[in-house]
Amino acid sequence: MKIPCSLCHCGEDRSGFTLLEIILALFIFTIVLSLIYTSYTGTFRIVDETEYQADIYRMARIAIERIYEDLESVYAPQDAKPSELDEEDGQFGKFEGNEAEIDGNRADRLSFTSRAHLVFSEEDQPAGTAVIEYLVEENDSDDEGALLLFRKDTPGVGETPDEESRGLVLCEQLQSVSFTYYDAEGEAHENWDSTSEEFENMVPNMVSVLLEFVNKADPEAPFKFLTTVTLPMGGGGSDEESV
Repeated sequence: MKIPCSLCHCGEDRSGFTLLEIILALFIFTIVLSLIYTSYTGTFRIVDETEYQADIYRMARIAIERIYEDLESVYAPQDAKPSELDEEDGQFGKFEGNEAEIDGNRADRLSFTSRAHLVFSEEDQPAGTAVIEYLVEENDSDDEGALLLFRKDTPGVGETPDEESRGLVLCEQLQSVSFTYYDAEGEAHENWDSTSEEFENMVPNMVSVLLEFVNKADPEAPFKFLTTVTLPMGGGGSDEESV
């Protein structure tokens, strides 16, 4: 009786893998690894994008709420024109919004008197009237050139805002910041100055705020957040209108 080679280990007629079979197995193994890697990296990309969007929505909510509360508490004296205020009053009662751009994107600036002064420590002045400023600057540390929105809060009447201080960062990863001002007739304006002849002693009836955030997944479709604030003191005008 002939003993199979697989049992006697005689070294004759031993079966094995051919070179073609080994190459085919490696090819299939490579495909499987590629599919696993693609699925793995895709999952983490989705997680990263979801976390990024969550951060954007959180920053947008905080920024919109803060701007809304500041504008709702806007204050402008109705019994005197800004040009007639004493020099010691400084920015008190002034409402000024200017259209600006950074690298072709809107980066508007806004300054006004508000009763929404924030107190962060015992050394700060108590809550009351303050000059609130919103400033936009480019983030030099960001390769994508995203914008930063600063909120500067100068408390008290007669205090001149520090030109060198930018205040606190309200939010980042912005693509543009736009303020639009509406008068009593509902007409939109890109700029507003309560010391000018056109808007002397007046604050807007409404202010529209548009924040656009960088969308890393699709740069051509930024995340947009829009709100409109009705100012309680809007529509204030000349002495005759105040009467």
